[in-house]
Amino acid sequence: MALLTPQGVKEVFQFQKPQGREHLRRLLNWEEFDELRDARRSILLDTVYDSIIFAVGKGFPWVEVVQVVKFTEELLKETKGCSITEAVTVLGNKLRDYQKQFNVTHLLALCDYFHNTFIRHYRLYQYVLSQEQEVNLTVAHVQMCAPPQPLPLTEGMDRDVWRHEQQMAELSTAEVQKRTNVLLLKETLSLEQAHMLQKAFGGEEAPVQLQPRPTLRREALERLVSEAIHIQIACLQELLQYEIQAAFDILDLRLQKKTLSLGAPPPPLPCITSGQVAVEESPKASKSNKGKKGKAKK
Repeated sequence: MALLTPQGVKEVFQFQKPQGREHLRRLLNWEEFDELRDARRSILLDTVYDSIIFAVGKGFPWVEVVQVVKFTEELLKETKGCSITEAVTVLGNKLRDYQKQFNVTHLLALCDYFHNTFIRHYRLYQYVLSQEQEVNLTVAHVQMCAPPQPLPLTEGMDRDVWRHEQQMAELSTAEVQKRTNVLLLKETLSLEQAHMLQKAFGGEEAPVQLQPRPTLRREALERLVSEAIHIQIACLQELLQYEIQAAFDILDLRLQKKTLSLGAPPPPLPCITSGQVAVEESPKASKSNKGKKGKAKK
């Protein structure tokens, strides 16, 4: 308190809160502390700082603001470990002791302030300021990755042009995928057809061997030929249906590409440099020169 003067509390009030709290700590001659690890001392400093803000806000002279800080420190110290009834008694006695330091209006304001803050939350103050608290603090070192270096603006592309190219690429990819699906279906149906034919021929071998009569062999052979033709027609029908549908899909994709091409955004205007201006103006200059020469010949 020896360094806390009216000028000192005035400087504390004029600073922003972080700078003001630090300046107040030095004026109170408190040692430096970690705000996270020593929460008790941080709360005490906040309480003293808030009392300065209150007193200045109520119009206390700077000399009385110093007394408010002294009053706050003594009240916190003398009520440590007391019951709430004892704390109210201590507050009343201190107000009586300080009645010569303040006028009636400021004394009543000081009484209301500590009743509405300190006494109303007295149990919380006692829990934090009177009991040892176990602090579980975890410190994690997180590596921050800087964003990648952006490409030069000269390599950039207009947004509409980029979107147009993306849409064209998607349509081209879809067309290639349709053609690939047709080839895959052809291979699948070819393998399936071979498997079905092998199964059909294999299933008829035993009856043919068991039936030696020519009429039965001919009937079996006709049945095998008919079944083979049926299998081939079924596979061919499925393939033709898929190819027709794929052809329509590809035509639709090409129509979409053509529509997109017709509605493509215009390319950006090139930058006009002095050299280009000179080149563009040179034909005009040559024409004017030819006109002058023609007049001179006349």
